[in-house]
Amino acid sequence: MAEVITGVGSYIPQTKIENSHFLEHQFLNEDGSAIDNSNDDIIKKFHAITGIGERLYAKEGITASHMASIAAQKAIEDARIDPETLDYIIVAHNFGDIKAKNTQGDTVPSLAARVKFQLKIENPNCVGYDLLFGCPGWLEGVIHARAFIKSGMAKRILVVGTETLSRVVDDHDRDSMIFSDGAGAAIIEYKEVEDQGIISNKSATYALAESNFINFDESFNKGNSLATKYIKMKGRKVYNFALTKVPAAMKACLDESGYSIKDVKKLFIHQANEKMDQAICDRFYQLFDVPAPAHVMPMTIQKLGNSSVATLPTLLDLVTKKKMENQEIQKGDVVIFASVGAGMNINALVYKF
Repeated sequence: MAEVITGVGSYIPQTKIENSHFLEHQFLNEDGSAIDNSNDDIIKKFHAITGIGERLYAKEGITASHMASIAAQKAIEDARIDPETLDYIIVAHNFGDIKAKNTQGDTVPSLAARVKFQLKIENPNCVGYDLLFGCPGWLEGVIHARAFIKSGMAKRILVVGTETLSRVVDDHDRDSMIFSDGAGAAIIEYKEVEDQGIISNKSATYALAESNFINFDESFNKGNSLATKYIKMKGRKVYNFALTKVPAAMKACLDESGYSIKDVKKLFIHQANEKMDQAICDRFYQLFDVPAPAHVMPMTIQKLGNSSVATLPTLLDLVTKKKMENQEIQKGDVVIFASVGAGMNINALVYKF
């Protein structure tokens, strides 16, 4: 028995926001004081650290559930399945449906219920629920799907990651330039095959000192309404946490799988920050005293930005559809997925195609 990804799809927004868009922003320090450097200097430093030159935002009128449904439909078509045969729809997100120019999240009914409605699935035994697990939410949804299949509770599951982070950012916070929008989906199915599918997985939550590394808080512009909250991140603490915890989780997951570091063909790492992801990759290989191979880690952060739960399934979709230069998957390839985000949560998964 194996839990196999049989179809993938994504929704990549069309509104391109280049770094020059932020030249007229009034960036402030956390205490509301002015930043000494010019916006041009701030943006150049931001690009050097994150690698982000542009990001994509959803058009007005498009919400997270809309993007999720489009990505889901593509995954369903890719898997060539009847959506009425789905046992579960798991939708990972963080803030629900947020309309443009409106910071209030809407999660009633759940996004999973909205996706089921938009897919026109009639089967009442197809159960939908939302998963809040920070940026690692989509991968945790895949882990949930594995558990359902192993238990005999399900044979076919849709897992979606969708988010419109552009609608919960503080325009006065430099970190607002990191975030973007998007959605990605995958079909996970029971298959009677050997040496294929999900091999092993690890998850963890660190919620003491780490619990507020990424949270919702007031604007850096103290003149704004304190009732409105925005996504906030303690960048240096997140960076140090990720470099300590994520490579170790990846190694533990690979050790449990029975495969060796030489078997690993690709690392699919949550697209949070180019410099951080490269450091995670390098530190992971250092744990095995070997250098990271060329092209082992595909990246979309430079042009798509950080779309939270959508980065991993979008990355998977682009690579499997051969839409990225120097990146492809062959039958028999062993890959590792890994993510980190608010909680602080981390997870990793070894998969064989």
